[in-house]
Amino acid sequence: MSIKTTLVIMAAGLGTRYGEGRIKQLDPIGPNNEIIMDYSIFDAKTAGFDKVVFIIRKDIKQAFDDMIGSRISKHIETDYVYQQTDDVPDAYKNIGRTKPWGTGHAVFACRGVVKEPFAVINADDVYGRKAFQAMHDFLVSDAAAEDGKMHLAMPGFILENTLSAESTVTRGICDAADGFLTNITETYGIRREGERVFSFTSKTDETPKETDAKAHVSMNMWACPASFIDTLGDEFGQFLSKNAELPGSEFLLPSVINDMIHRGEADCRLFETSDKWFGMTSVKDKAAAQAAVRANIASGIYPEKLWG
Repeated sequence: MSIKTTLVIMAAGLGTRYGEGRIKQLDPIGPNNEIIMDYSIFDAKTAGFDKVVFIIRKDIKQAFDDMIGSRISKHIETDYVYQQTDDVPDAYKNIGRTKPWGTGHAVFACRGVVKEPFAVINADDVYGRKAFQAMHDFLVSDAAAEDGKMHLAMPGFILENTLSAESTVTRGICDAADGFLTNITETYGIRREGERVFSFTSKTDETPKETDAKAHVSMNMWACPASFIDTLGDEFGQFLSKNAELPGSEFLLPSVINDMIHRGEADCRLFETSDKWFGMTSVKDKAAAQAAVRANIASGIYPEKLWG
C-alpha cells in the first residue's frame, strides 16, 4: 500500500517586511500570474506529494481562494487550517496576544487535518525540485518509520545559494555528523560583501562576523511523521509555561527540533542539496524572483504556463 504524503505551507505570517497592507505570498512573479507557492506546489506534486494544506489567517482566506486555492484544488487535494493567537490552552486565553506564536504553533494548528507524513515549508520560498524529492522519498521509506525515536529530515542548503541580492536574510546554520543534524543556530542579518559573507549571532549584536559561505543552512523545510504534531502540542504547553507573558516570544520549529535532538528524543537526516533558493523576503526581491522564474523556464525546469 502506498503511503500518502502532505505538503504543509505556512502562510499565516504578516509579511511586515514586504510593505504595509501587502501580502507578499500572493504577489505574482510568473508569466501567467503564478505566485511563489505555485512553484513549490508544482515541485511537490512532481515529487509525489498527494495533498497540500495551507496554514493561513482567516482574514485572508478569500484572497487565498481567489489567487491560488480554487485554482490549485483542480490539480491536487487542498485544505486549509487557521493559525489563531487564541488557539492556546485555557490557562493562557486571556494573554491578549496579537502577534502569531511562531512556526511551531502554526504546524500545531494542523492537528486533526494532517494525519499522514508531511513536509512543511514557508510560503515565500522556492526550494527546488531536489529538496522536495528528498523529503518525499524519506517520508515514504522505512527510515521514516517510528521506532521509539522520532525520525525527521531536512534539506541542507549551501548558505551562498540562499542569499538575497537585495536584503539580509535569517538562516539556521547547521552542524552535522554522519549525515545527521547535530545543532542548528539561528543566524541573523546575513549578507554578502563581495566574496565574503557576514552575519549576526543575535538580533542585538552590533558587530557582524564573517560566516562560512559553504555552511549548510536550514530553510525551514522539514519532513516529519504525523505524530510530530502531537509532540508540538506538548512542547507548546511547556513553552507557554515559561514565555506566555513575553510579547516577543516565538515558538519556532527549529528550536523545538534542536531541543529534541539534544535530548535524544529525535534524529534529523540532513540531505545536502545544491538547489538555489529564491524567494520574497522583501519587496526588493520581486525582480530577482521574476528573473529566477524566467531562467528556470528557459532551462526547462518549469513550463511557461505552470498548470497547463
